[in-house]
Order: sequence, then structure tokens, then C-alpha cells
Amino acid sequence: MSGNPAVVMRLVASAYSVAEKAGAIVRKVLHSGELGIVEKTGANDLQTLADRLAQQSICASLSRRFPNITIIGEEDLPAEEVKEDLIELGQCDEVLQKNCPEEFRSLKEEELVVWVDPLDGTKEYTEGLLDNVTVLIGIAYGGRAIAGVINQPFYNYQLGAGAVLGRTMWGVLGLGAFGFQLQEVPGDQRIVTTTRSHSNKVVTDCVNVMEPHEVIRVGGAGNKIIQLVEGRASAYVFASPGCKKWDTCAPEAILHAVGGKLTDMHGNAYRYGADVQHMNSAGVLAALRNHDYYVSRVPRSVLQALKTD
Repeated sequence: MSGNPAVVMRLVASAYSVAEKAGAIVRKVLHSGELGIVEKTGANDLQTLADRLAQQSICASLSRRFPNITIIGEEDLPAEEVKEDLIELGQCDEVLQKNCPEEFRSLKEEELVVWVDPLDGTKEYTEGLLDNVTVLIGIAYGGRAIAGVINQPFYNYQLGAGAVLGRTMWGVLGLGAFGFQLQEVPGDQRIVTTTRSHSNKVVTDCVNVMEPHEVIRVGGAGNKIIQLVEGRASAYVFASPGCKKWDTCAPEAILHAVGGKLTDMHGNAYRYGADVQHMNSAGVLAALRNHDYYVSRVPRSVLQALKTD
């Protein structure tokens, strides 16, 4: 570790520790049995006490260490004093030990935008589908997702009582991604992962034209990208608006750090500057390998229906 790590690496190191804290909050709220569920725009768009507390923890913790960064969180919360027990000021040594890629070494706090989804997969969280749940902290520079942290609060929960729950993965462009074992789906298999609760005919038709051998329907954008990098799915296909920038910034950075690609359905990159619209209005198309194949299969009718950013 250099005597003074680059701002980006210090921010990722903090985001790692903060994501672990948020994961612990998410577990604690579930175990309390008092989820505090409210509907935001409908039954498929929920917010819980865990969403609210985790976002307060993440935003307040990062702001305290990095007062000049821009943070954009999913939850529209009232301005209020954050309790001190929600603050996490630790930093992950593993991250600080790594050398910052040359192109990011001189970046300043005020050039960085952090996109936060405190609990991706809220609907699944309320239904007990806990492996779908993630905490997402993405870091962008110049409109590009350059680093990300994903915490899975309930990783290993199927092992039952006594299992150590949770894991954190992270990545930086030009450095790589860590905290998981990179694997690919066997070359003769095409497995598509897509939405569990936001489907329609266009979404389904677009999945089918990819000629998949298998289709997996699960919740959470973070969860779907984990499927790609761990060899459980070949592509993530979602031909609809619905996903937001805080859903895709961290997962995109990790996927790109291992050679994959995430775009809209047209094959165009999303931008993550502070002034962009939050909705990923032209859907999401991601793959660890052969992204061009999937883009080439998207029907013209879908492209006409989905306006690119």
C-alpha cells in the first residue's frame, strides 16, 4: 500500500465497510420481524425500514469521510439527523493494499458520483427470497461506472442455523474484481436471466428471441449480474424501463472489470453523471461474453418501443 492511497481506492475501501454495515442492518431488521413496509408506486415497488436505515447509514457514512462527493440514493428520505450507531468509518484493508489504476490516480472527490441502492430486491426481501437481496454502491467518473461494491446480506442463508451470513464483492476498472470466483456458463449453453416481477409480453418475447436453453426469473439487478460472473447465467435481458441508475452502476462496474458488458437494449452505454435521468429507459442487456450476439438478436419492434438515453 502506498503511503497515501488514491481517493478512488479510499472511497471503494470505505464503501466496502459501509456496505457490510448496511448488510448487517438489513439482516437485523428482518430478524426483528418489523419490516415497516410502505408502497411507493405500487405493490411491486416497496420500501421497508431496512431500505431507509441502510440508505441513511451509507450516505451519512460516506459523506462524513468524503464531504465533496455527490451521492444519489434510491430512497427519497427527509433530511434528518442520522443516529451515530448507523455511521461506519472503517475501511477495507484488502482494497487499500491494491494499486489504483493509472487513469484514476489523480481524481478528486468532487469529480465522483456515488449511486446507492440500499436494498436491491426489496419485494423479494419481504417475501423471504433472501438470496435475491443485495446492497449496491456504485462509483462513477465522467459519466462512466468505474468501481462498485455489492454486498449480499444473506449469502449462505440456505445452510441454516449457525451459518456465517453475508459476503462482499468489489471491482475497479483496470484492476479487476474480487470476493467471488469468476466462472462462465459452458459454451454450448445459453442461459438467460430476467425479471421476476416486472415482466410483460415485450420482455418475454425479447428473452425468447435469444433462443435460450434455459430462462431464470429472479429479483434484483445486482443478483442477476452475480449470476453472470459466477457462471449461472449467460445474459441478463430486460427489454423494459424499470431499472434505475442505482440498480446498475455498481453491478456494471464489477461486470466490466472482468471483461463483461452492460448496455441498454440498443447496445448503448448508460451514463452515470450527477445530472442524468435516473430511469434506465431503454432496458438492460448484459453479458459476461458475446454481448454483441445478444444485441444483434433484439427485435426492431423492441428497439422502436424503447427510446435510448
